[in-house]
Amino acid sequence: MVLQLPELPYKATHGYDALYGLEIISADPENVRGVVSVRDELKQPAGLVHGGVYASIAESLASLGTWFQVASEGKVAMGLGNNTSFMRPITGGTIHAEASVLHRGRTTWVWDVRISDDQGRLCAVTRMTIAVREGERRSR
Repeated sequence: MVLQLPELPYKATHGYDALYGLEIISADPENVRGVVSVRDELKQPAGLVHGGVYASIAESLASLGTWFQVASEGKVAMGLGNNTSFMRPITGGTIHAEASVLHRGRTTWVWDVRISDDQGRLCAVTRMTIAVREGERRSR
């Protein structure tokens, strides 16, 4: 059984994803899409969106996409490797991201994340590896 996201679009209200403003706009077993509105707090001194924002978006989309599919088995998903390459800066508007699953293993999943600007131009790509582990067991 696959867990379902809250009603979409979903915007985090606490935690790191809320801090930079991630909104998940669609999700299915193959893809998770999200957006982030650009604001000054997300930019580096030269006025470009900070590279860490792209890496954070990619990790969150891939981690959540994995977790939604493994949580019903009592498993957790967490970032294991994040390799983000930048092609074009974003200075305003909205950051658009789509994570597509490439591999579903027993202990690792691999995702391809493509990040673009409002004009649909590819700005960054991430190869994201997610660890899948047994969830914490708590005695009652």
